[in-house]
Amino acid sequence: MRRAGPCVILLALCGCLKREVLPPLAGPVQAVAAEPLSLTVPRYPGGAPFELASERGNVVLLDVWATWCEPCVEALPMYAALQAQYAARGLKVYALNVDDDESELPGFLSRHGVTLPVLRDPGVTLSEKLLKVRMMPTSFLVDRAGVVRHVHEGFAEEFLPRYQQEIEQLLAEPAKGR
Repeated sequence: MRRAGPCVILLALCGCLKREVLPPLAGPVQAVAAEPLSLTVPRYPGGAPFELASERGNVVLLDVWATWCEPCVEALPMYAALQAQYAARGLKVYALNVDDDESELPGFLSRHGVTLPVLRDPGVTLSEKLLKVRMMPTSFLVDRAGVVRHVHEGFAEEFLPRYQQEIEQLLAEPAKGR
């Protein structure tokens, strides 16, 4: 039997595993790292590998989410709208799903009209160890050089202006990055 990791235990304690809605947190957490983020995860469907490094030169919003997370359901359409708004200027948005059971995804994606590219981290191994995710959803804004510059924990619609400001700032930076 597989042991639950610290992230799963934390989610259980805060009620997320019981499918309860978490109140929005304060929002942004200032970032994070000086080195480019290196991660490789499988795409959904099919499992082809996705390397974040392949997006160097673009600004990336990476959203960590799960089908059982009600705030995630509300956040995904906002991220899709940001993708549509800024795609021509170089924003790429990816939804990194942490559900163990991949069979939940087709129905969920269809029911909620999710059109973002979906990546997989079953068992939250990468999300816990590399990204240090503490709650769902957590999103990361990655600059053109691959460096995580902003982290947002939780979700509330009032976060939108902050996201737009941060995305505008990152898109305005030179393509060569820092």
